Amino acid sequence: QAFKGLTGCLRPLVLQPNPENAITIALSARVLFNMEKEQQIYEQRGMEEYIRYQVEHETEPFSPGPAFSFVKALEAVNTQLRELYPNNEELFDVVLMTNNHANVGLRLINTINHHQLFIERFCMTGGNSPIGYLKAYHTNLYLSADPGKVLEALEEGIAAATMFTPEKMKEVSETQLRVAFDGDAVLFSDESEQIFKAHGLDKFFEHEKAHENKPLDHGPLKGFLEALGQLQKKFYSKGQRMDCPIRTYLVTARSAASSGTRALKTLRSWGLEIDEALFLAGAPKGPMLEKIRPHIFFDDQMFHVTGAAEAGMVACHVPYGIAQRVGQKKQLKDIEGPSAPK
Repeated sequence: QAFKGLTGCLRPLVLQPNPENAITIALSARVLFNMEKEQQIYEQRGMEEYIRYQVEHETEPFSPGPAFSFVKALEAVNTQLRELYPNNEELFDVVLMTNNHANVGLRLINTINHHQLFIERFCMTGGNSPIGYLKAYHTNLYLSADPGKVLEALEEGIAAATMFTPEKMKEVSETQLRVAFDGDAVLFSDESEQIFKAHGLDKFFEHEKAHENKPLDHGPLKGFLEALGQLQKKFYSKGQRMDCPIRTYLVTARSAASSGTRALKTLRSWGLEIDEALFLAGAPKGPMLEKIRPHIFFDDQMFHVTGAAEAGMVACHVPYGIAQRVGQKKQLKDIEGPSAPK
């Protein structure tokens, strides 16, 4: 009787990803589910009242948060991979990574079963930072609503980003995972951005032209793009290049003619492909992202993150590179409204 209502819908048994071979996505509970009301209780009334509220409402599932559609798309890719490769261990594996206390775990489990998500691995740290566990989980990407924890993860060398909730999320594909990346300070290092910040646009163009055959160093999310590419090749080898359930996009403020060559040659030198490259020459990214409808978009500039959120897209801020040292932290702190993490 004590466990009534906790099992939710029965899920079919499926092959679990092998942690050593899987692409591990670690998510905070606050990006997977909408916990805004609970967060306000914690901030206004303290930890004990927060835990008491969660226990009293543990049979009431949370509603989806900004990462929910992303996770469902990961599961759709896993389903298609299992059909093509029944014994495949290279799958997406989602870990719920939260500093919640274990007493809150029952409500999280109930919610996962209610929404029929395939999340089996939890890390609940009882108020301590979960960042120290990320390497033990072989994490390929960490997403959180807490900018401080994201910075911690990046300092540990783990790809990480702060996820923002648009006021009204646009519908996205249920069968094809779409991931969009900015270039500099996301896929690439901030080398070229440093030239732009220090010397202006003309010197930036000169530098890129002079170095177009020298690959850029990698940025924090290069490894995640690499992991996506490995899975794409599994579909390509089965003749499914045009029907691949993973599609990647480079959405950059660079202009194609004057600075696009180096970006594309860098990807080629890494042995990586990008499905679509959009060079916007400084134009706003929001309208283009609204057309693409990615499940997730990564950028190091808060201007572009908020623009994407205003267009109804789930966007993530990557606090990496020189842009963060010239005022981005203050800009992040000052942002208010529905697009900011709660």
